[in-house]
Amino acid sequence: MPNSLPPPSDSFELWDLRVEVIAPEGAEIFCSAKPGDSFELHGEMLYLPPGQGFSIYSLAALLPLLPVKQRPTDPNDWVSTDSEVACPDPNCQTRFRISRTKRRQFRHTDVTATPLFKQSPHDEP
Repeated sequence: MPNSLPPPSDSFELWDLRVEVIAPEGAEIFCSAKPGDSFELHGEMLYLPPGQGFSIYSLAALLPLLPVKQRPTDPNDWVSTDSEVACPDPNCQTRFRISRTKRRQFRHTDVTATPLFKQSPHDEP
């Protein structure tokens, strides 16, 4: 009897993120940021507002956390609740607030050439 089940979906969801610079009123800032500076992350694409830069050192501190914040997490996981990251310069009082803004759907076949499912018993996943 032929298999009548539809093929499994290859879609998945990631959160779009907004990262915004925050700082106490009158704080001395050493990372060249200004409160309110921001960028957005949609999938793997990072978007800066026109004419605004972002320190590569600050970005380096944030990069390991961004893919984790994009993925759905358990409500009790710290990734679901903690949203501020300190500037990597210990003398700078800025923080970077990471906010999940909306869910975006992706397809496995659009982001990799690696097959999702084995084609035969000898194929690697």
